[in-house]
Amino acid sequence: MVVAVSVAEAEAGLSDDEYAGLELVRETGGIHQSDFWKELDVSSRKGSRIVESLVEKNLVEREETVYDGHNTYHITPTARDLDFTLLMAGDMLSPFIGEEEVDPNSDAFSQWIMNLAYQE
Repeated sequence: MVVAVSVAEAEAGLSDDEYAGLELVRETGGIHQSDFWKELDVSSRKGSRIVESLVEKNLVEREETVYDGHNTYHITPTARDLDFTLLMAGDMLSPFIGEEEVDPNSDAFSQWIMNLAYQE
């Protein structure tokens, strides 16, 4: 049985080293594992264990790659828990998602605002 755990719950159970590793991956937007452990100032073995733990907790993703002529992994952050309720009015998504020019006089916008008003 697979149990879904929120990002916040997964982060709450991190060790100090795991949390530092997660923050490093998030700050860089992605880092090679060969640089990861050096930046954290831990051994390559400990760095690998940290990454494995973060992957198991679905906080980072790891993809095989070649970097500086060596096989390694590229580690990237996974999407965090996102709250889309601010984009919703009832079961309608904001009409502005993906729009470059917003027309506040459009029927879609008016209907969306009305749904917001009646939701309260």
